[in-house]
Amino acid sequence: MSNKIENQVAFVTGSNRGIGRAIVETLLARGASKVYAAARDIGKLGELKDKHGDRLIPVQLDVTNPQQIAEAGEVAQDATILINNAGYFANTSLPDGDLETIRAEFEINYFGPLQLTQTFAPILKNQNGGTIVNISSVAGLSNFPAFPTYSDSKAAVHSLTSATRLLLSAQGTQVIGVYPGPVDTDMAKDVDMPKATPESVAIQILDGIEQGTDEVFPDEFAENYRAPYEAGQKTLESRIAQMLQQPA
Repeated sequence: MSNKIENQVAFVTGSNRGIGRAIVETLLARGASKVYAAARDIGKLGELKDKHGDRLIPVQLDVTNPQQIAEAGEVAQDATILINNAGYFANTSLPDGDLETIRAEFEINYFGPLQLTQTFAPILKNQNGGTIVNISSVAGLSNFPAFPTYSDSKAAVHSLTSATRLLLSAQGTQVIGVYPGPVDTDMAKDVDMPKATPESVAIQILDGIEQGTDEVFPDEFAENYRAPYEAGQKTLESRIAQMLQQPA
C-alpha cells in the first residue's frame, strides 16, 4: 500500500514543536489539502496558522483527556492520516522513580495513541482505510537503562502498532511504526549524543507513508536497529500474522 501525501487530510498530535511541527510543515509542503494541528496550547500554533491559513486547523488537545479526544474526532471526520506524535520524556530511574510521573509517561505515550486510534479507526475506515503513524523509539525495541520507564512506554507503543496493523488490515488501514534515535528537540536537550534534525525525521516519515512501509528508522542511529529488528522480532510478528490468517 502507498499513499501520496498530496490532497490528504492529516491529524497530527504534538504539533507545536519538534518533530510534530516539522511533520505539519512537511505535510503542507508536499501538498496535503488540510492539516489538523493538535496541541495542548493552541496559542503556540499562531505562527503556523498565519503562515498556512485555511489549510491548517488548530485543535486543542490534551491526549490524556478523553473528552477532548472525542471532540477531535468529531471535528476531523475527513481525516485520512492520523499521526500520533505527542510524547513525554520523564527521565525517571527504575528503582526509585516517582510512580505518578511514570504513570503520566504512559498516559501520554501509550494511552493517548491508543484512545486516538480507537477514535479515528472508524473515521479512517470511511476514508478507504487511511493511515496511522505511531512515533515510538529505538528505545521501544530494546530498553535503554538510562531512561527505562520511557523505554517501557515506547515498547508499549511498538506493541500497540503491531496489533493495530494486524487488526485494521481488513479495513485497509496502513499502520506505520517510527523508531527514531536521538532527535534535536526540547525533549532530548539533555541527551549528549549526535542528533538528527526534526525536519529530516519528518521527511523520512512522509516517505514511509508514500512508500507503504511498515517501519521507519529515520536517522543514522536508528538505522543500526533495522537489521536486528528485521532478523528477529519482525520475523516473529510475521509468524503471528500468518497464524491469524489461518482458518479456524
